[in-house]
Amino acid sequence: MSKVIQNGRIVSSDWQIVTVAEGEEAAAVAIPAGRVIVPLAAWLARRDELAARGDVGVWFASNEGPEALAADIARMPVIAVNFPKFVDGRGYSTAVLLRTRYGYTGQLIAFGDVLRQQFNYLSRCGFDTLQPREGRYSDAELDAAVANLNDYTEPYQASVLHPQPMFRRIARAGAKA
Repeated sequence: MSKVIQNGRIVSSDWQIVTVAEGEEAAAVAIPAGRVIVPLAAWLARRDELAARGDVGVWFASNEGPEALAADIARMPVIAVNFPKFVDGRGYSTAVLLRTRYGYTGQLIAFGDVLRQQFNYLSRCGFDTLQPREGRYSDAELDAAVANLNDYTEPYQASVLHPQPMFRRIARAGAKA
């Protein structure tokens, strides 16, 4: 079990992320028992088998969008988005699309090269679970990261958590109604 930050708390996760080795076909990847999150390509290739099994989620690579899963999004208990490098921000857009356009309300995980400095904004984009690379942070560093999640309680920009920008959320004295 890996440690993740879920809804502002450190918890152990029993979801196992299944990866496909380079040169391996997604349709042929071995899927272990238990709660698993499979690559989008594996889901698309083996949809009926995996759907019948239950406790299966899907993860998106940074170059994949949620439109490929549109018909199945509502049935997913968990969706994850891989951040292969901290400079690759496409996963933020995927999260916003899942939460706003596709109405996804289940668990949404950011995993891979997610850094402590990004945790607040990842949460604002709709991720409720943050899973840094195994061994990236000590328990004390994760505790400190959780404490910093709410450092910015009133962000200026609109986001999934705050659909209106600050100037629309805050009433000022003397402002016209």
